[in-house]
Amino acid sequence: MTTVDHLRQVRLGNLRTVLLALVDRPGSRADLAARTGLTKATLSNLTEPLLAGGILVEEPATLVGMGRPSKPLRFHPAGPVAVGAEINVSHLAVETLGLDGETLERRLVPADMRKATADEVLDRIAGLIHEVTAGSERRLLGAGLAIPGVVHDGVIVRAPNLPELVGTRLAEGLGERTGLDIQLDNEANLAALAHLWPRHLAGEDFVHVTADVGIGAGVVLSGEVYRGVSGFAGELGHVVIERNGILCTCGSRGCVERYAGLDVILREAGRRRLDSLRKALEAGDQKAVDAARKAGEALGVGIATLMNLFDVPTVVLGGSYAVLYDHLRKAVQSEMDGRVLAGGERHSRLLASPLGEFAVVRGAAGLITRRAVQQPERLFA
Repeated sequence: MTTVDHLRQVRLGNLRTVLLALVDRPGSRADLAARTGLTKATLSNLTEPLLAGGILVEEPATLVGMGRPSKPLRFHPAGPVAVGAEINVSHLAVETLGLDGETLERRLVPADMRKATADEVLDRIAGLIHEVTAGSERRLLGAGLAIPGVVHDGVIVRAPNLPELVGTRLAEGLGERTGLDIQLDNEANLAALAHLWPRHLAGEDFVHVTADVGIGAGVVLSGEVYRGVSGFAGELGHVVIERNGILCTCGSRGCVERYAGLDVILREAGRRRLDSLRKALEAGDQKAVDAARKAGEALGVGIATLMNLFDVPTVVLGGSYAVLYDHLRKAVQSEMDGRVLAGGERHSRLLASPLGEFAVVRGAAGLITRRAVQQPERLFA
């Protein structure tokens, strides 16, 4: 490496440090110097291009305590944004997200995608992206795309509930339709990421579980999403809880999702939509209550298996499970308490996601904002 290359890497590293500090919270140059360990001169040198490029903005001076007035730096309210897009079995969703973690626009459209072709799915999601970005003059950093399946080298290699998408390169197709740089990832991993970036919402070690027709789990260890060697880590929906049980779409029997998937709960409760199910549960409808209890028991058995494997202290229920949390919690917690080996006095913590059904699409957008902060050269491309 030449001296010039070395200096460039040092500068990029310092830029990354400053941007990460600003993701945490705005601050003056003096405050940033104290938090990052960089000198005020270095900070001025680093932040001037960010200010000139409309990435940061300096607020008017304010007097805080004794001394000179402070001029806080923060991400520009008209700065670059990222797009998140989600393709799920029963809906499509998009969101735009600023570098400061603020959601700008959001859409969620119910849609049955089980038999949709790749072209049909891509045309619809590209249309939604156009809706949320049309008319905006803010620069787009790219888009994260979430899919309820396993992705390897940009190809969907497994998607039991969206079979028409297996073998396709959705990122390339969406990039052609939108002109954006697309990053494709599993929806459970991205839902977990949304609880890590830009804020830690559940600590640094947890499992995030979300449900639609299928059930996905994002495993987070030491502040990083654990993916496994081939990207199959966290396939909770296909953990077997009954050896000779109900036949699953994956070809196995007795998988968790055949007992605790949203479509199963709806069918058992005699309801067609999540909002109708929620209202029935709140009204104490016995059929709905029984359906939620049985699903919670099955889900708790599957979650306990994951917790025994990864030894994490917290489980976050997201998506449809977050909506139904109050009606699932008791049954899920009971199974966890009885089956998790590290239980005893230290009961496993069960939480409802504060992001609810938007965790996946927010994580997809966060994939892009995090990349921009960690690779600041992209902000000047």
